[in-house]
Amino acid sequence: MKSLPYFCRGEVIRGFGRGSKELGIPTANFPDSVVDNLPADISTGIYYGWACVGNGDVYKMVMSIGWNPYYKNTKKSMETHIIHKFKEDFYGEMLSVVMVGYIRSEKSYPSLEDLIAAINSDIEQAKVMLDLPENSKLKEDNFFTSTSNSSPVSPSSAASTSQSIINGH
Repeated sequence: MKSLPYFCRGEVIRGFGRGSKELGIPTANFPDSVVDNLPADISTGIYYGWACVGNGDVYKMVMSIGWNPYYKNTKKSMETHIIHKFKEDFYGEMLSVVMVGYIRSEKSYPSLEDLIAAINSDIEQAKVMLDLPENSKLKEDNFFTSTSNSSPVSPSSAASTSQSIINGH
Protein backbone atom coordinates (compact mmCIF):
# COMPACT_ATOMS: atom_id res chain seq x y z
CA MET A 1 0.00 0.00 0.00
CA LYS A 2 1.71 3.12 -1.21
CA SER A 3 -0.19 5.33 1.29
CA LEU A 4 1.67 3.77 4.23
CA PRO A 5 2.78 5.18 6.53
CA TYR A 6 -0.54 6.97 6.83
CA PHE A 7 -1.07 9.81 9.28
CA CYS A 8 -4.51 10.81 10.53
CA ARG A 9 -6.15 12.56 13.42
CA GLY A 10 -9.67 12.90 14.75
CA GLU A 11 -11.85 13.16 17.80
CA VAL A 12 -12.47 9.93 19.74
CA ILE A 13 -16.16 9.04 19.49
CA ARG A 14 -18.29 6.33 21.07
CA GLY A 15 -18.26 3.13 19.04
CA PHE A 16 -20.30 -0.03 19.29
CA GLY A 17 -19.33 -0.56 22.93
CA ARG A 18 -17.96 -4.06 22.40
CA GLY A 19 -14.19 -3.54 22.74
CA SER A 20 -13.97 -3.19 26.49
CA LYS A 21 -17.13 -4.98 27.54
CA GLU A 22 -17.30 -8.00 25.26
CA LEU A 23 -13.73 -8.45 24.06
CA GLY A 24 -11.72 -7.06 26.96
CA ILE A 25 -9.76 -5.09 24.34
CA PRO A 26 -10.80 -1.41 24.49
CA THR A 27 -10.77 0.61 21.28
CA ALA A 28 -10.86 4.29 20.38
CA ASN A 29 -13.07 5.03 17.41
CA PHE A 30 -12.69 7.69 14.73
CA PRO A 31 -15.65 9.68 13.37
CA ASP A 32 -17.00 9.09 9.85
CA SER A 33 -15.11 12.16 8.61
CA VAL A 34 -11.80 10.33 9.15
CA VAL A 35 -13.03 6.93 7.92
CA ASP A 36 -14.56 8.41 4.77
CA ASN A 37 -11.32 10.17 3.82
CA LEU A 38 -9.03 7.13 3.78
CA PRO A 39 -7.04 6.77 0.54
CA ALA A 40 -8.43 4.17 -1.88
CA ASP A 41 -5.40 1.90 -1.44
CA ILE A 42 -5.96 1.56 2.33
CA SER A 43 -7.97 -1.64 2.25
CA THR A 44 -9.99 -3.11 5.08
CA GLY A 45 -8.06 -5.19 7.56
CA ILE A 46 -5.77 -4.99 10.55
CA TYR A 47 -2.94 -2.46 10.75
CA TYR A 48 -0.23 -1.63 13.26
CA GLY A 49 1.35 1.66 14.16
CA TRP A 50 1.66 4.42 16.73
CA ALA A 51 -1.01 6.42 18.57
CA CYS A 52 -1.20 9.44 20.83
CA VAL A 53 -4.18 10.76 22.79
CA GLY A 54 -4.21 14.55 23.08
CA ASN A 55 -0.66 15.66 23.70
CA GLY A 56 0.20 12.57 25.76
CA ASP A 57 2.74 9.84 25.21
CA VAL A 58 2.98 7.86 21.98
CA TYR A 59 2.14 4.15 22.27
CA LYS A 60 2.04 1.12 20.00
CA MET A 61 -1.37 0.35 18.51
CA VAL A 62 -3.32 -2.02 16.30
CA MET A 63 -6.28 -0.84 14.25
CA SER A 64 -9.17 -2.57 12.57
CA ILE A 65 -10.55 -0.88 9.47
CA GLY A 66 -13.72 -2.32 8.00
CA TRP A 67 -17.03 -3.90 8.81
CA ASN A 68 -16.06 -6.38 11.54
CA PRO A 69 -17.46 -9.49 9.79
CA TYR A 70 -17.95 -11.38 13.07
CA TYR A 71 -20.49 -8.73 14.08
CA LYS A 72 -21.82 -8.16 10.54
CA ASN A 73 -21.56 -4.37 10.82
CA THR A 74 -23.19 -2.34 8.09
CA LYS A 75 -21.04 0.72 8.85
CA LYS A 76 -17.31 0.88 8.11
CA SER A 77 -15.25 1.82 11.14
CA MET A 78 -11.70 2.55 12.27
CA GLU A 79 -11.15 1.09 15.73
CA THR A 80 -7.79 1.69 17.39
CA HIS A 81 -6.54 -0.44 20.28
CA ILE A 82 -3.74 1.44 21.99
CA ILE A 83 -1.35 -1.01 23.64
CA HIS A 84 -1.40 0.73 27.01
CA LYS A 85 -3.70 0.67 30.04
CA PHE A 86 -5.48 3.99 30.48
CA LYS A 87 -7.12 4.87 33.80
CA GLU A 88 -10.21 6.40 32.20
CA ASP A 89 -12.06 6.86 28.93
CA PHE A 90 -10.95 9.64 26.62
CA TYR A 91 -14.03 10.32 24.49
CA GLY A 92 -13.80 13.76 22.90
CA GLU A 93 -9.99 13.83 22.98
CA MET A 94 -7.95 14.09 19.79
CA LEU A 95 -6.43 10.80 18.66
CA SER A 96 -3.41 10.98 16.38
CA VAL A 97 -2.22 7.81 14.67
CA VAL A 98 0.33 6.76 12.13
CA MET A 99 -0.55 3.49 10.43
CA VAL A 100 2.81 1.88 9.70
CA GLY A 101 1.99 -1.54 8.28
CA TYR A 102 -0.64 -4.12 7.40
CA ILE A 103 -1.10 -7.36 9.34
CA ARG A 104 -4.00 -9.15 7.64
CA SER A 105 -7.38 -8.84 6.00
CA GLU A 106 -10.52 -8.79 8.11
CA LYS A 107 -12.41 -12.04 8.48
CA SER A 108 -15.18 -13.65 10.45
CA TYR A 109 -14.58 -16.18 13.21
CA PRO A 110 -16.63 -19.16 14.36
CA SER A 111 -16.64 -17.95 17.98
CA LEU A 112 -15.96 -14.94 20.16
CA GLU A 113 -13.01 -16.80 21.69
CA ASP A 114 -11.46 -17.26 18.23
CA LEU A 115 -11.91 -13.55 17.49
CA ILE A 116 -10.26 -12.58 20.80
CA ALA A 117 -7.36 -14.97 20.11
CA ALA A 118 -6.86 -13.45 16.65
CA ILE A 119 -6.84 -9.91 18.07
CA ASN A 120 -4.32 -10.91 20.74
CA SER A 121 -2.15 -12.46 18.02
CA ASP A 122 -2.41 -9.20 16.02
CA ILE A 123 -1.30 -7.26 19.11
CA GLU A 124 1.74 -9.50 19.60
CA GLN A 125 2.67 -9.20 15.91
CA ALA A 126 2.32 -5.41 16.10
CA LYS A 127 4.65 -5.24 19.10
CA VAL A 128 7.35 -7.15 17.21
CA MET A 129 6.97 -5.17 13.97
CA LEU A 130 7.03 -1.81 15.75
CA ASP A 131 10.33 -2.68 17.43
CA LEU A 132 12.03 -2.82 14.02
CA PRO A 133 14.21 0.31 13.52
CA GLU A 134 12.40 1.43 10.35
CA ASN A 135 9.09 1.36 12.25
CA SER A 136 10.19 2.53 15.70
CA LYS A 137 11.56 5.81 14.29
CA LEU A 138 7.99 6.88 13.42
CA LYS A 139 7.20 7.05 17.15
CA GLU A 140 9.30 10.22 17.21
CA ASP A 141 7.69 11.82 14.14
CA ASN A 142 6.91 15.53 14.48
CA PHE A 143 3.27 14.68 13.65
CA PHE A 144 2.83 13.71 17.31
CA THR A 145 4.24 16.99 18.60
CA SER A 146 2.76 19.37 16.03
CA THR A 147 0.73 22.31 17.30
CA SER A 148 -2.40 20.87 15.70
CA ASN A 149 -2.19 17.90 18.05
CA SER A 150 -2.22 19.99 21.21
CA SER A 151 -4.88 22.48 20.20
CA PRO A 152 -8.49 21.46 20.75
CA VAL A 153 -10.61 20.89 17.68
CA SER A 154 -14.36 21.18 17.76
CA PRO A 155 -16.39 18.34 16.21
CA SER A 156 -17.50 20.63 13.38
CA SER A 157 -13.90 21.27 12.37
CA ALA A 158 -12.69 17.71 12.91
CA ALA A 159 -13.39 16.83 9.28
CA SER A 160 -11.32 19.69 7.92
CA THR A 161 -8.55 18.97 10.43
CA SER A 162 -8.44 15.30 9.55
CA GLN A 163 -8.25 16.15 5.86
CA SER A 164 -5.55 18.80 6.24
CA ILE A 165 -3.29 16.66 8.42
CA ILE A 166 -3.57 13.39 6.52
CA ASN A 167 -0.04 12.63 5.32
CA GLY A 168 0.51 16.36 5.07
CA HIS A 169 2.09 17.03 8.41
